[in-house]
Amino acid sequence: MIYPKALEELIEHFKKLPTIGEKTAERLALSILNFSTEENEKFAKSIQKTKKILQNCSICGNLTDEKICHICANDYRNQSLICIVEDYKSVFMFEKIGKFNGVYHVLGGLISPIDGINPDDLNVNSLISRCNSLKDKEVELIIALKPTIEGEATTMYITQILKNKKIKISRLSYGIPMGAEIDYLDALTLERALDDRKDLL
Repeated sequence: MIYPKALEELIEHFKKLPTIGEKTAERLALSILNFSTEENEKFAKSIQKTKKILQNCSICGNLTDEKICHICANDYRNQSLICIVEDYKSVFMFEKIGKFNGVYHVLGGLISPIDGINPDDLNVNSLISRCNSLKDKEVELIIALKPTIEGEATTMYITQILKNKKIKISRLSYGIPMGAEIDYLDALTLERALDDRKDLL
C-alpha cells in the first residue's frame, strides 16, 4: 500500500466512476487534499444534496429537482415531438447540441433478457399514457437508442405496441456506428443523425 488507508479508500471510490482509471483516480484524490476544509465540506455536501433531492420527472423520467423537469414544463417546447432515450445522459447530450425543440421520454434501460431486464421494467407504460393524452395532436416519436441488440429489441417492442395508434415513429439515422453509446457521440454526428432520422411507422 503506497498511500495512507484513508487516501486509498478515496482513490477506490473515484475508480468506480466511468472512464476513471488508477492514475486519474489518484490525481483526483490528491487534488482534493489541496482543498481547504471549507471547500471539502462544500464538496461533500454537494454530493449528498444531489443524491438526496434529484428525482425522476413525473412526465418523462428525466432527472430533476422538481416534480416536473424544466424541459417538460417549457411551453415553448414541442410537446408532440418526443425523443425516446435510454437514460438521462442521452437527454443531456441532446440538450448540449441545442437543436432539438421537442421533449424526451427516458426508458431507464433497454430490453435485455440475459440481464433480466424485461419490457415491464422500463418506463414504457407512461409512454403509452403520454401518447394517449396527445391523441388529438400529430405526434412523432423519435427513437434514439444505441444500435445494439438490446437497442434494436427495444425499438421493435416500442414500434409494435404503438403501431395502431396512428403515431409517426422515426429513428436516428445509421450514421451512428453499430454499438455506439449515444452520450459519447460528438455533437455534429448526433445532430446529423437527428436531422436524417428514418421513418419506422
